[in-house]
Amino acid sequence: MTEERPDKDWPKQDIESGTLGALAHLYRAEVFRSTHWRTRLDNTTNWAVVTTGIALSATFSNKDASPLPMVLVGLLVTVFLIFEARRYRYYNMFRARARLMESDLYAPILHGRKVPWSGAWSKMLADDYEMPHYHISLVRAAGRRLRSNYSWILAIQAVAYYGKIAIHPEPLISLTQAFERASIGPIPGALVMLAGLVFHLSWVIFAFVTLRLDQTYREQRKSPMQGI
Repeated sequence: MTEERPDKDWPKQDIESGTLGALAHLYRAEVFRSTHWRTRLDNTTNWAVVTTGIALSATFSNKDASPLPMVLVGLLVTVFLIFEARRYRYYNMFRARARLMESDLYAPILHGRKVPWSGAWSKMLADDYEMPHYHISLVRAAGRRLRSNYSWILAIQAVAYYGKIAIHPEPLISLTQAFERASIGPIPGALVMLAGLVFHLSWVIFAFVTLRLDQTYREQRKSPMQGI
């Protein structure tokens, strides 16, 4: 009695075993690089969280402490967001390559389909290695990181800042008193609070605009790599 081979119905691939092995190592390299840059993204987010925590501690350390640290940390978090957006562009490039191999090479093989060696996937991958380029703009990258992480950090800063003004050194009695507490040196409190509102409202608008850009770009994409 002969045993049936489980792979007898699998098509013979055009890709030689040696080439397929090289592609496997290439895939592992792209996954490693994307994982490395993902770690760097987490590091930048951790910086933003830690500095926000330090500012909260300084602001709420006592009733007479100034709310100014919350203003300054908002600017510092913006710098971290820009850094993280730059890192995300590198991460997105390596992740797109790995995802292309997963969807157009390994998935068809696992489904028992024949993968053409001269298919569109190989040309896209070869072109990307021959002329490396970012697959996402800095603006869209910043929007993604803002929506996923930094929106929560900025929201906590806003609540903490206006909460500090509302309760310390004693609960507010009038709006005029709030303006007095928010003043920074010669800058009137009303102007400072208005600038804060504009600052956070601008991030809300930026998040929605970049979300729409992402949706439009995915609808008009010419390559699976551009949709990641």
